[in-house]
Amino acid sequence: MLGLPKSTELHRPLPKKTIYEKFQLNTAAKEKIDADISRLTIVNEISSARVNIAEGEKVKVIYLIHASLKRKDFDAKVFTTLSKLIGQNIVFVAEYNQEACLVLFHTRLMQTPWSNMYDISLPLSGLNLDLAWENIVKHVGQIQIVGENTLEEQIELDEKRAKLEKEIARLEKQAWREKQPRKKFELVERINRLKKGAETL
Repeated sequence: MLGLPKSTELHRPLPKKTIYEKFQLNTAAKEKIDADISRLTIVNEISSARVNIAEGEKVKVIYLIHASLKRKDFDAKVFTTLSKLIGQNIVFVAEYNQEACLVLFHTRLMQTPWSNMYDISLPLSGLNLDLAWENIVKHVGQIQIVGENTLEEQIELDEKRAKLEKEIARLEKQAWREKQPRKKFELVERINRLKKGAETL
């Protein structure tokens, strides 16, 4: 699957009931998962035993889990919950009606755009599994590392920039509708300050 080596392939069902029992989920948490996911299957295991990549200091194994969805507009928090519960480095292949996207959690939830199930691939590169995981995160999150930033620093900066851009867009709409010149001027001044802040990130 996803162009990964055949040696990594598994077909191991991961029953939701097992997750519920192991982590003692309450009824509300179970219902959220059940509302979006019909079944989970571990489809690939990337480890030094299966591919010619050394173990990392932090990452010993990366799992690919196929999630058959009940709806395309799923609640992304479901995958955050599963990632935190299972506590492994996981890439979910979220699939609905032959369309799929990749979803993973690394400091925040990340998702690729939807595409045909058979057109998506996952790059596997790096001298060890720490670097392989970092490259996977960059691919799924569409992250460009700038300068000497670490992956985590870049994710944090990208999040701050996205929040600023959202706030700028909101204020620009407000300024466009504002009739009073003084208030309009104040909004424009605020927008310009935020734009300067975004440029420095």
